[in-house]
Amino acid sequence: MLLTVFVLSLLVLEGIKKNQQIEVEQYLSQQATTANVYFIQTLMGESNKATQTFLASKGKEFAGQLELISGQSVVLYDQQGAIVNKNRSYITSDSIKKTLAFALKNKTAYLTAKDSLYYMTPLRTGNEQVGVVQFNYSLSKNLAFYNQIKQLFIYIGTGVFLLSFILAYFYFNSFASGIIRLNETVDRIREGYFETDTLTRKDEIGELSEGIRLMSEQITKTMRDKDLEREKLTLAVHKLSLLDQQQKQFIGNVTHEFKTPLTSIKAYIDLLEMYPDDEKLMETAIINIQSETQRLYEMVEKVLQLASLEKYDFEFSKEKVDVRQAIQLVLNSLKGKMDKFGIQLETDLTEAYVEADKDCMTIVLVNLMDNAIKYNKARGHIFVKNEWKNGQVIIEIADTGIGIPEDLVHKIFEPFYTVDKNRARENGGAGLGLSLARKYAESQGGSLALVSTDLEGTVFRVSFPTYGPTETRK
Repeated sequence: MLLTVFVLSLLVLEGIKKNQQIEVEQYLSQQATTANVYFIQTLMGESNKATQTFLASKGKEFAGQLELISGQSVVLYDQQGAIVNKNRSYITSDSIKKTLAFALKNKTAYLTAKDSLYYMTPLRTGNEQVGVVQFNYSLSKNLAFYNQIKQLFIYIGTGVFLLSFILAYFYFNSFASGIIRLNETVDRIREGYFETDTLTRKDEIGELSEGIRLMSEQITKTMRDKDLEREKLTLAVHKLSLLDQQQKQFIGNVTHEFKTPLTSIKAYIDLLEMYPDDEKLMETAIINIQSETQRLYEMVEKVLQLASLEKYDFEFSKEKVDVRQAIQLVLNSLKGKMDKFGIQLETDLTEAYVEADKDCMTIVLVNLMDNAIKYNKARGHIFVKNEWKNGQVIIEIADTGIGIPEDLVHKIFEPFYTVDKNRARENGGAGLGLSLARKYAESQGGSLALVSTDLEGTVFRVSFPTYGPTETRK
């Protein structure tokens, strides 16, 4: 601030000086013009218009008139540099003489000495110089004003210096204390203590304090997130371990399930090699080999489908599917199998439409109906119904089969799991149907769940999103 006041005072004082100089020059230039005009007018009024004679005889009187007109002290010189209106004892300095010599060459010149300005301008008639007029201009008022402004700036500079020193002392003292507190906060953060206080300031220190607080909170959050990620990683490792066990179990199950029909086929082939002429053995072998081959084919198909659903994200061709018609087609395809086991079918089907891939929906229904047949009692019943509820079409399939033990309910959707393994093999089951059906149902935005099970039978419920607006249906 002190430097600013100093530079500003220099610029202002220099401006004042230049402005005063310009004003004086303009004023004296006007006086010079007035002197020349008055000289010509006076000369024209004389009968003797000889300029040197006029200056010698009436120069003193003319200079006196100029003093009255201009209000300045006037010295009149002739062309030889002799003073016309002063006595011979008038003292002129060497500087004035040098300036006068310059003015006698038809040029305007001036000299500043202390508080006076000597302005010399040619006195002309037309283009001919006849003498020099010197105006003695007092600079005392200008100098007094200049010195007054200069003194004012000195006072202002001193006041600004004292005030700025006092204010800066208190401000930087507060500034330094804030920095010390922030440094202590940073030390605590470095030591692992992330709880910080914010300085109640509205300047840069306050902003820095708020930034440190936010940084500390972010560090705390990052560390907390890091701990959570570590927990998630631990959980992921645990899940990967379980997945690895499940994969090994899956491979073992596949191997075991594939080995059973292959063993049966190999046994019949060995018997045929031993007894090639036994026609009855040939018929039995052909029937069993066909059955085991079909069972093996179905297991391969289901394993491939299950593996594909696990690995790939397929794009299904969803469309408007008539649920009642889809259920009826599945029931018709399984009618022969139901007749074989003497199973009676009851249905309660209503008109409803879902948005799903028709083939996926058929796979789900076939697997559920096939299980209801395979695990039913002799001459048992199967009941199938559908209804619309809360934007979903619900399909329930109930049977009067062997039921599922309560402690095994949570495993029925696992691949290769069967409640009754002997009966599953007798009917060609490998424990893949429910797992495959659930994955296909979920791929269509639906769900598959076990509703109830006991010694009287089992009820499964499958749902699919309804087609179009979810308006109330009767």
